[in-house]
Amino acid sequence: MKDPVAAYHELLEDERLAAASAELLAAGQRERSLMFGERPLCVAIRPQLMTRRRYERAVSAAEGVHSALAALERAVLQDEDLRRELGLEPEEERLALADPGFTFSSPSVRLDSFFADEVRFVEYNAESPAGMAYSDNLAAIFTRLPVMKEFRKRFRGSFLPTRRRQLKAMLHAFKQWGKGARPVIAIVDWEGLPTAPEFEMFKSFFVAAGVKTVICDPRSLEMRRGRLYAQGSPVNLVYRRVLTSELLARGDETRALRDAYVAGAICVVNSFRAKLLHKKMSLALLSDERYKGLYTPAQRAAIRRHIPWTRKVRPELAEDIARRRETLVLKPNDEYGGKGVVLGWTVDQAEWEAAIGVATTQSYVVQEAVEIPRVPFPVALDGLRYLDLAVDLDPYLFNGRVGGFMTRVSAAALLNVTAGAGSVVPTFVVEGPA
Repeated sequence: MKDPVAAYHELLEDERLAAASAELLAAGQRERSLMFGERPLCVAIRPQLMTRRRYERAVSAAEGVHSALAALERAVLQDEDLRRELGLEPEEERLALADPGFTFSSPSVRLDSFFADEVRFVEYNAESPAGMAYSDNLAAIFTRLPVMKEFRKRFRGSFLPTRRRQLKAMLHAFKQWGKGARPVIAIVDWEGLPTAPEFEMFKSFFVAAGVKTVICDPRSLEMRRGRLYAQGSPVNLVYRRVLTSELLARGDETRALRDAYVAGAICVVNSFRAKLLHKKMSLALLSDERYKGLYTPAQRAAIRRHIPWTRKVRPELAEDIARRRETLVLKPNDEYGGKGVVLGWTVDQAEWEAAIGVATTQSYVVQEAVEIPRVPFPVALDGLRYLDLAVDLDPYLFNGRVGGFMTRVSAAALLNVTAGAGSVVPTFVVEGPA
């Protein structure tokens, strides 16, 4: 089979085809509110093209690691000493130990990876994996691009929708929870966020599927007579986009949601138990040989192959970390959007040692750097040009099974849309020649 990427780039040599595709990509994003703040989500006019073989390798890796994470969660729930390693706040632990009422504490998750010669997972988004509705809408735009239409005359394949899998996972959890005949969804996060367009996309999708849905700020929720109310109406299924740490930082302002959850009056997806493994220390508990007894032989093999060396930053490790600046990354145990992450090879030794000083007095992990693939991407910025961009591959899993991907490309080594350096592209699995 001819290389799909080379074939796509050949099609872009037709200047009219390329210009029409770039124009439609920009217009489509404006129409669908595919923006992060003032920026379009995507300026690359090629999707991530993945062969069926690489797709199957990514799926196998993600499901193998997720199986190990599920085993870790079971162990953490039973072992107070193990929970202490995670660095939980008392209220986080109280919420995590409350029974969510359904089997998977995180019905939907995202494992963030880089796939060079091997898939290497560097983060686990267990609380509130974002980007699904964005990716689905981008895929719909790419399907209409003239260059994509020409490409599909030469290659069979498909984009992988995720929103319907999210809804299916939520409804499955709601059914297991078993305290409501009909779901009424509240999408819960702070007002005024740059991610608000995605909430609207989900609301439209849920309503079109026949599920009444509202979007609300957690501070506006009310608990009355054993029921949770949003905008004056009772709700029984919360699609929780707000993070636990942010809820707790607001204290009594957000108590209604927490009280309703602990009382079993509401089905919350993902549950507050998700916080256990959302901590970046979860990958340290996977990769540390001291805990290998928690895992089956197959799970240990998946960990060895796909999880980089990760440890809690302790004072006794500081000297070793300082020596290995070129190959290590420092990460806060409980942050998102690239906040506080220090890539050793991007700073000088003095900055690195200052970062270690911070990390030893706060809750941080240190992680071995993994190979970050960089590939040429056609980018529509003042005409068409090719840039060597770093690419990640972030599988979404629904009840333990892969159901799509988020892919980000960036000129910077830290790939994150919220950090201002990233761009999302949809992922297209190439099955073979047409």
